[in-house]
Amino acid sequence: MSGTPRFTITELALFERDVRLRMPFRFGAATLREAPQAFVHARIRLEDGREAEGGAAELMVPKWFDKSPERSNDENVADLRASLALAREAYLAGEANTAFGHSIDHYGPQIALGALRGLNSLTACFGPALVDRAVLDALCRALGISFYRAITENAAGITAPGWQEDLLAFDMDEFLSSLEPRTTIAARHTVGLLDPITETDLREPVGDGLPETLEQVIEAYGHRWFKIKVSGNVAADLERLAAIAAVLDRRVEKYCVTLDGNEQFDDAEAALALWRALRADRRLERLAAAVAYIEQPVKRQNALASDVSELAEERPVLLDESDDSLEAFPRARRLGYTGVSSKTCKGLYKSVLNAARARLWNREEGAARYFLSGEDLTTQAGLAVQQDLALAALLGVEHVERNGHHYVNGMSGSPAAEQGVFLEAHGDLYERGTGVVRLRIRGGELAIASLDRPGYASGAMPDWKAMRELRAP
Repeated sequence: MSGTPRFTITELALFERDVRLRMPFRFGAATLREAPQAFVHARIRLEDGREAEGGAAELMVPKWFDKSPERSNDENVADLRASLALAREAYLAGEANTAFGHSIDHYGPQIALGALRGLNSLTACFGPALVDRAVLDALCRALGISFYRAITENAAGITAPGWQEDLLAFDMDEFLSSLEPRTTIAARHTVGLLDPITETDLREPVGDGLPETLEQVIEAYGHRWFKIKVSGNVAADLERLAAIAAVLDRRVEKYCVTLDGNEQFDDAEAALALWRALRADRRLERLAAAVAYIEQPVKRQNALASDVSELAEERPVLLDESDDSLEAFPRARRLGYTGVSSKTCKGLYKSVLNAARARLWNREEGAARYFLSGEDLTTQAGLAVQQDLALAALLGVEHVERNGHHYVNGMSGSPAAEQGVFLEAHGDLYERGTGVVRLRIRGGELAIASLDRPGYASGAMPDWKAMRELRAP
């Protein structure tokens, strides 16, 4: 795009802060109780001499980016730190470029360098995902524009990469200019594999005044959208789904759900067996009708070698963990997948390009088959959740999984002053409850109008001095 701002990256500082969960979160075969949150502080200099700073944050969750049983939780987190360090070195060595140019120029080399260090592609791309957001935040602040304007006016310089042949004839500027951000978005509540459904399921109550059971969550937040984790054990899953359905059928007048397989099935046939058993269970009649899509049921090593078309005839099938490259969604399309997740931890530009693909493919087929979903990786209150929400809101996502506020007690790990500035800047999104600043959810909705301001969706910055330096192994 002619006239797109070019700049050099003059500083990238890496920090981290410990996050302890108030209750354990089990997804797939992993149970999360604590994890460090990574922060990137960036400074850029435009060609006209203007300078600005920006930030980004993301939880370093073990056993999601790399589920290899040979890697421990500590080793997984060390790999994510290494990814950040690789990205920092590469971006600082780059010359003046557009925001998207900085990202795409380092995309291939980052994956290749990561592989030399034993990092899979999803892990390797974690570092650039944070750096790109911090750099874009700085650009927005330098130009005095919001993230929404930066994307719709293409101040980031987004184009189809030369090797992405399916997008080369696509009018990217026209697509971006057509995007309109939402001011509210539905919060989809996650029901983890360890989560209590009713009060009788509470074995070790947290007792911190926040909802713990599914029934309490519905009472407190008024959710209408739910994401249910399944384990891959058909008999056990049916009984748990029946317990969940009993609560939803009784407590929510009209609800929708998504089923998350979290790679627990060896192939599509195994996932289809669960779906057919679910459909045949009379206790699950209403829940089955409410399923919007099925998320990543097949293990990543088999997911893009396993045709899911038969399952997709029943419900749309979504790619998540196997979305580890810019080529993944087109490959998945040929196997019957019609959806792909948007997560800022996988890269904001990947989400934009995949949204463009969905628009293009839907036009080609004359039907709204292809879509993006909003999924969570326990994004924390502050920069992480705000930037993820803004991306989803701009790309037309109507509901987004939000679980960080449930498994973590808001901004309890942040200094009181930092909590205060975020609450002051985003009074529609946050409230003070149980002594800390936390997400404000009313009627199952998040109000996000305050994200439309100069910068990448934030009128506040974290206290950089209240963190420790992130050191790569």
